[in-house]
Amino acid sequence: MAISRYHVQADWDPEAGVWVTTSEDVPGLATEAETLEALTEKLRDLIPELLGANHLLGSGRHGEISFELTGYRQESVLLAW
Repeated sequence: MAISRYHVQADWDPEAGVWVTTSEDVPGLATEAETLEALTEKLRDLIPELLGANHLLGSGRHGEISFELTGYRQESVLLAW
């Protein structure tokens, strides 16, 4: 049985202090968390729920899916010379 893989992008929102997700593979995915670890935990539940709600899982709910979480964070620092 082939394993389906879904991509999720996480971007750091410095104003809110959270990681925010987007995904073209998982319709309706919109969540956030303070750490990538907490975000990963949320995604383990949300992704299968959203795929099922959008009828994107194969027949039956047995098997396995995989998701790839890619994070991007940009920081600036002041130089004190």
